[in-house]
Amino acid sequence: MKVIFMGTPDFSVGTLEMLIQAGHEIVLVVTQPDKPKGRGKSMQFPPVKEAALAHGLEVYQPKRVRELACIEYLKKQEADVIVVVAFGQILPKEILEMPRYGCVNVHASLLPKYRGAAPIQWAVINGEKITGVTTMRMDEGLDTGDMILKEEVTLKEDETGGSLFERLAQVGAELCIKTLKVMEQGTAVYTSQNQEEATYTTMIKKQLGEIDWTKSAQEIERFVRGLNPWPSAYTYLEGKTLKIWKAFVKEETISAVKSSLEINQGIDSGTIVNITKDSIEVQTGQGILVLKEIQLEGKKRMCVDAFLRGFHLEIGKKLVQ
Repeated sequence: MKVIFMGTPDFSVGTLEMLIQAGHEIVLVVTQPDKPKGRGKSMQFPPVKEAALAHGLEVYQPKRVRELACIEYLKKQEADVIVVVAFGQILPKEILEMPRYGCVNVHASLLPKYRGAAPIQWAVINGEKITGVTTMRMDEGLDTGDMILKEEVTLKEDETGGSLFERLAQVGAELCIKTLKVMEQGTAVYTSQNQEEATYTTMIKKQLGEIDWTKSAQEIERFVRGLNPWPSAYTYLEGKTLKIWKAFVKEETISAVKSSLEINQGIDSGTIVNITKDSIEVQTGQGILVLKEIQLEGKKRMCVDAFLRGFHLEIGKKLVQ
């Protein structure tokens, strides 16, 4: 097929690579404009642009795909299909109806659940046991188009947003190739989504990472994993930002839980209640969260045992701003 590929972040790169390997003709790669990054604010290419240029593909970076000039330029490519993977802009009707086979989106959830942004992180944060990837024929709504193929992925106990991101990127790339094949063969089955089962996720922003210690230890542990590696879950220690990279819920027997409730009754959430040579135990709204890998502002990421060798910490200290 003659393909226009639209994508921006790392998640999209695997699909572009696999489309090339499968022999599809990539007539144009459309991605978001370059953005300044870092302290020097030097312009940085989106990951998809870097991959496309490495393969000698033409790259187009419109500020708004709705502009007439963009629509006309895409039309000149005479593509059979437009493949969209985490592009970052809503496509207008003129583009959606342009190719012979329409526009196909690779979405990192089992639709209609987790429409919208950041479905990968929220699957971890919300404690999902199973997630996956859905390919769909796009319409004018937000992830509301008819579904074509799905593949489930079981989350691991120590799954992070980063690890799930990598796994789903690979699954999505393979599913995209299968999807284009059945579309071209005329055997694709298009299934409408049950609107009543639809859920939406919100975009992940840096400030979202602040830990609410009144939540349960289990919720916070998932929160830490879901926001690893970005934007990372964080709290405060003596006025400095403290990122939490790894933690686990302290397992306690029923008798120990009763004893703990009696001992810790009245202790504020976010208070350090115990320190061992390689861990810091923090009281939450329900249960104890054990910190194992942290990063204090201005310092490197390190295991707690290394941190404690260079930082004097006392029981009773509160992890709050």
